[in-house]
Amino acid sequence: MKITDHIKNANGKTLFSFEIVPPQKGVGIADLYKNIDPLMEFNPPFIDVTTSREEYIFLERGNGLMERKITRMRPGTLGICSAIQNKYNVDTVPHVLCGGFTKEETEYLLVDCMYLGINNIVALRGDAMKGEKYFEQSKGGHKYASDLVKQIHDLGTGKYLHEEIVSDDNSSFCIGVAGYPEKHIEAPSMNYDLQMLKKKVEAGADYIVTQMFFDNQKFFDFVKQAREIGIDVPIIPGIKPIATKGHLQMLPQVFKIDLPENLISEVLKCKTNSDVREVGIEWAINQCKELLDFGIPVLHFYSMGKSDNILKIGREVF
Repeated sequence: MKITDHIKNANGKTLFSFEIVPPQKGVGIADLYKNIDPLMEFNPPFIDVTTSREEYIFLERGNGLMERKITRMRPGTLGICSAIQNKYNVDTVPHVLCGGFTKEETEYLLVDCMYLGINNIVALRGDAMKGEKYFEQSKGGHKYASDLVKQIHDLGTGKYLHEEIVSDDNSSFCIGVAGYPEKHIEAPSMNYDLQMLKKKVEAGADYIVTQMFFDNQKFFDFVKQAREIGIDVPIIPGIKPIATKGHLQMLPQVFKIDLPENLISEVLKCKTNSDVREVGIEWAINQCKELLDFGIPVLHFYSMGKSDNILKIGREVF
């Protein structure tokens, strides 16, 4: 079922969903199941599965020579989607990137999704390759997420890259895209970023999932500004509970977000990361309750492979 249909069928009730990261190559899926199992008590209608882009590794070839190779550390997104869908009878949402994929590779991936009964896609531009300062368009790939959205949307109407196919099969996807309550790192202004978001919606996006944030007012302002420029699709807030003291530096650096002074102060008082985890849980609970009052369609959690803190939050909120 499509995400928009799940939201419609909920009749105003806020749904629970979460995102997982595929394990690294050589690691089984069992640990992933251990972290998914506890969260199924909240009846998530869908689970997102991230996709990693390629990165460079260097292989020693002897005589001091090194050979640069491209690899993917966390492949298997579609395989994991299929396994989860069959094990839990829940919809899965693979992330599809511009970076690292040609348009043809994207088309093949979408066809595989159709065969697997996957109806939902999150379309993302993706980050720059590790070691590169700026995002570089892959040869034969898309430069912008809006172009990727258009390809996915076109395929759903039978417009493939090199031919048009008339079929009775319903191959249209429900397309999610990313939104940034504190603007994308590369956007010169918030207004510019919102216009780029609108472009993705006009290209065929059906819903928006936001990057993590810790100040709800920034989300409320973001929704208001989006509605004012004509973006009318569901906007789903993304929540990540802070878990370590290192997050005070890492999250602002990697995601270019601000942390509220009250949260920073509470984290700095903590003696251990276990204490930080409890602070993060309490902060997220308060965040979620306020977001529920705001009337959001879904609470979407970034689990990053761990579920114990999200389980505690969910039991207080749902």
